[in-house]
This record gives sequence, structure tokens and C-alpha cells, in this order.
Amino acid sequence: MSLNSFFKLSANNTSLKTELIAGLTTFLAMSYILGVNPAMLGDAGMSTSGVFFATAIASGISCIIMGLVSKYPVGLAPGMGMNALFTYTIVIGMGVSWKAGLAAVFLSSVIFLLITISGLREAILNAIPLNLKLAIGAGIGFFLAFIGLKGAGIIVDDPSTLLALGALADPATFLAMIGILITLVLYVKKVPAAVFFGLLITAIIGLVFTLIGFSYPSSVALMPQVPTQIISTSFDMSLFGGFLSGFGELFSAQPTTLVLVVFSLLFVMFFDTTGTLIPLAQECGFVDKEGNAEGIGGAFLGDAISGIIGAIFGTSTLTAYVESATGIGLGGRTGLTAIFVGIFFLLSALFAPLVLSLFTSSVTCAALVVVGILMMAQLKDVEWDEFHAVAPVFMTILMMLLTYSISLGIAWGFITYAVIEIARGNWKKLSWLVWVLVAIFIIYLFFGL
Repeated sequence: MSLNSFFKLSANNTSLKTELIAGLTTFLAMSYILGVNPAMLGDAGMSTSGVFFATAIASGISCIIMGLVSKYPVGLAPGMGMNALFTYTIVIGMGVSWKAGLAAVFLSSVIFLLITISGLREAILNAIPLNLKLAIGAGIGFFLAFIGLKGAGIIVDDPSTLLALGALADPATFLAMIGILITLVLYVKKVPAAVFFGLLITAIIGLVFTLIGFSYPSSVALMPQVPTQIISTSFDMSLFGGFLSGFGELFSAQPTTLVLVVFSLLFVMFFDTTGTLIPLAQECGFVDKEGNAEGIGGAFLGDAISGIIGAIFGTSTLTAYVESATGIGLGGRTGLTAIFVGIFFLLSALFAPLVLSLFTSSVTCAALVVVGILMMAQLKDVEWDEFHAVAPVFMTILMMLLTYSISLGIAWGFITYAVIEIARGNWKKLSWLVWVLVAIFIIYLFFGL
């Protein structure tokens, strides 16, 4: 069977060349994750070089599976927000080891796969109020930006006010500020793969800073010793299969902790993937007048499988990337685009030493801030004129930041929503799922069981 007949290139008004260009463009738009994910999961105590290879290989395999199973031009990689949830909420916040965290990623992905196959996905999604869905996505965006600013030294600890502005004259902090401004300009100018090129330009500037001898005492690494570190970084697959040894710890945890860890991963996965795949299907012209998306079941299936692959190789949950729209905009219409994205991810494993050496927290700060801005934009759909709708949104975002925990932010949002709806006399309209979640959140918040 030819590529044309299998992927229906002619029927989709595309060609091998168009799919290749679309795949390369999507890869470049997504490739910032190769620098950001190792830095973020490194805070969880994981090997940064191991996370890099896990990211590259798991993303490559998942993209190829997505292309073959769904024939959608969608790239997959560890989700921004999922990696923050994994590191700062589950590992650091709840005190779960990274191995147990990977076991939770595997378990939640298997549950997600079963829900997808069973057709329960839509029913569960409909049980969660829209405003809370929007709040969680936006709150994670604010959380990512905060992590980036703090990691780069722009925001620092303060004994009097808890937080304060860092020393902007510090070269590492100054470099992060330059990176944010450059990336914002590129994005406003609609430069394809703006985040990637923002990272690249910032890394080059940082390298120049290092070579000309900036020696101001930085609290954040400006650039590593080059080329020494580039030479010393070796192929590291130490995280492969690490999730297996984490199951014992995961199931020995307190019951509510176990439920909250798995549920948090599953919950964010639900809205992240659905909120991405449906708009991408519309962009491709796969959605009919009744709102039915052709082949969306295969896309959901490919997305669900990717989380399992990520856990096996040693990274946080993979998900579909909205950056796939860049390749779609250039004419990518079939799974061949996704396959090319996967091939480029696999090839990127060869450049691990270079990427890990150049993409410090000062460099990756801009990616976290810009992605945070994009995620925050969904708040436009909140019912701002209704206090009962705004209050849970406000509490979700505020507590997510102040507690430094995505799960605790979700908990506060759900409890606020339930209390307000009961006060409005709408308690009978609350789904059983909301009642169960509120009970779990209350037990966890007050008793920590």
C-alpha cells in the first residue's frame, strides 16, 4: 500500500513535501520541551540527561503511533502543566518519590485509556463545570510562569513579604528578562516556532555573556562550562522502567494521597487533551456541521497510549500539543505530519549534550512565561458577570499559586464551587462525581490522610 493511499494525501489536498515541511515546523514549535522538561523534572531529583532522552524517545514513538492510529497531524510530548504537577505538587509537595510519581503516571494513563475505550470520557467531562475547567487550565498557566520567574531569579524569597523582585543586574536574571522580551516580540510578529527561536537566541546571548567573562555572583547558572559539559554528557537511559519499582511506595501511601495523586494526573489529562484535540480537528476541517469530529476516537486513543509510553521511558504524562496548529497552518493534514514530527524527536536525541548545556533556567524562563500567557487567555470564556462563577475561578488560581500546588488549587476551587451552589439552592444539580471529589478534597485538606 502506498503512502498516498494509506494517508489519503490526494484526498486531503496535500503531498509528501507538504507533510514534511508541516512536520518540521510543528517539531520546531514544540521542541522547547526538550530544554524545559529536563530542567523541570530535574527539580524532582531525576537525571536531567535521562529526562531528555525519555522526552525525545517517548515523544518520537508517541507521535508515530498518533500518525498511524489516528492519521491526525498532531504532535505529542510531555505536557506543560503535567510536568509541573508531577514535580512541584506530587513529588515536592506530597513527598512522593519520582519513581512512585512515574508509577502514578502509568496507572492514571491506563485508567485514561480504559475510559477512552469505554466511551465514558465525554460523560465525565460533562460532569465538571466549565468555569472550573477554564480556571484549572489558566491557573496552571500562572503557575508555570511563576516557576519560570522564580527559577531565573526574577522573583526571589523574602522573609518579610514572602516574595520580592530579584537583583535584575545579575547577569542570569538579566538574561532571562532579555529572553522573555525577545520571545514576546517573536510571538507578536507571528514568527513560526517563536518559542523555540526565542530559546535559541537567548541561549546564544547567554553563551556570549559567559565567553566575555561576566563574573557577577549569580544565584542562577548563566551558562555551563562550554565545551567541557557538552563533551561529558552521555547517553542516559537510567529512567527507563523506573516506574516499576515505584508501585510499592505508591500503594503504601495514605488512601486519600493515592487517590489525589492519580486523580490529579487524570483530571488535568482529561481537559488538556480534549481541549487541544477538538480545536486542532476543527483547524484541519475534520469537524462537520453537527460538531462531530471525523477520526477523533483514534486521536483520543493515540493520546491515551502516549501517557503509558512516557511512564515507561521515564517522563511525565505526554499529551497533544496545540503547537501542532503551526504545521496544520502550512498544509499538514494527515498522520504523515505526526510521523515526521516523531522522526525529528528521535533524531534530536543525538543533540542531548548541546541542548542540556545551553538551556539553563535563565534560558527556559521565557518559554514558561509565554506558555503561561497562552494558557491564561482561556479565561476570556469565564462568566465574569456572575459572582457564583467567578469565585471558584478566583480561588482555584489564587490557591494554586499561594500553596505552590496544582492539586490544592483544584481542591479549593471544587469546595468553593460546591458551597456556593448549595447556598444557591442548586445542590441537587451537583453530579455524583463533584460530591465524591469534594469529600476527598475536604479529607485531604483537613486531615492529610
